Amino acid sequence: MRGIANPRTPTGGGAKVRAALLTAALLLLAPLHALAVSNPADMLSDPAQEARARELGRDIRCMVCQNQSIEDSEVGLARDLRLIVRERITAGDSDEQVKSFLRARYGDFVLMKPPFAWSTAALWATPVVAVLAGLGLILAMRRRAAVTAAGAPAPLTEDERKRLAALGLPPQDGTRA
Repeated sequence: MRGIANPRTPTGGGAKVRAALLTAALLLLAPLHALAVSNPADMLSDPAQEARARELGRDIRCMVCQNQSIEDSEVGLARDLRLIVRERITAGDSDEQVKSFLRARYGDFVLMKPPFAWSTAALWATPVVAVLAGLGLILAMRRRAAVTAAGAPAPLTEDERKRLAALGLPPQDGTRA
């Protein structure tokens, strides 16, 4: 059976297939955010304004992807938001005016770093509450483990049983007086 190549060995035919599959997977997973503004017609003619639009776009959340900025997303809504940002910049709006314009239409969630307000308090407090809850759980588990490791208390001595009986209390170790 020496003539048959084992697909699990590096010299077998399976190595080439695995290499091709790995290459294909890496190409599919390659970041495509560099192509976000892929249509040259969407770009501003002034390089300074385009750079400003891209920088501002990194601070605006794609409402579909939710964890990507509009500059990193290929979704149609992200493209629409990129166009709005570029239109507002061309119209002479400041960065804050552009953000205010988008916040008025989409709410605070459109910003990658939403401002702290009572309406966003839960958004800001959730990580802190989660960390505190985790620490509390860890402490409770450690205390329970320490009590379990200590084992049951030592049985009562005869003197301790007599003192409990004098107080009219039953013994605490399960025995009868």
